[in-house]
Amino acid sequence: MKVKILKKSANELKIEIQGSSHGFCNLIQKKLLEDETVDFAGYDVPHPLASSPIIYLRMKGDAKPEDALVAAVAKIRKANEAFGKELENVL
Repeated sequence: MKVKILKKSANELKIEIQGSSHGFCNLIQKKLLEDETVDFAGYDVPHPLASSPIIYLRMKGDAKPEDALVAAVAKIRKANEAFGKELENVL
């Protein structure tokens, strides 16, 4: 995957994730929306044959969108590790 910043301001961030899918972007969007400082989070896949979704994020107040995105990815990593450990225990 490759990330490209399309727009960045004090409270907004728009990035393109080349080589990603709906599943990954939906997961990021869900984790972002759990953050109370996030005003809006969504993603769009401009063309169904090109796997380069665009994630858009807008924050409330003085919160920084980069911080919210990094925190969301950290939550996803933690959940993935917990799932991996549980799966190992079951198998």
